[in-house]
Amino acid sequence: MNIDDLPEGGTAHILAISSALPELAAKLREIGFCEGDEVQLLTRGPFGAQPLAVRLNRRVIAMRLDEARAIEVTP
Repeated sequence: MNIDDLPEGGTAHILAISSALPELAAKLREIGFCEGDEVQLLTRGPFGAQPLAVRLNRRVIAMRLDEARAIEVTP
């Protein structure tokens, strides 16, 4: 399950950050995503369900679908 699979308002814990592009995984880690952290999908954007608004450590982060799909979570 990835962040984009969560329902709006749903929370989960990060299991892994993986991507075919190593620079994307590095970017997500620099932003602050880390295994074990709790994330919450707040809302989806109006155009193609993008961007996603995600709460991470009391911050709200806007993400594209490809970024959200690189983060594996468990509810």
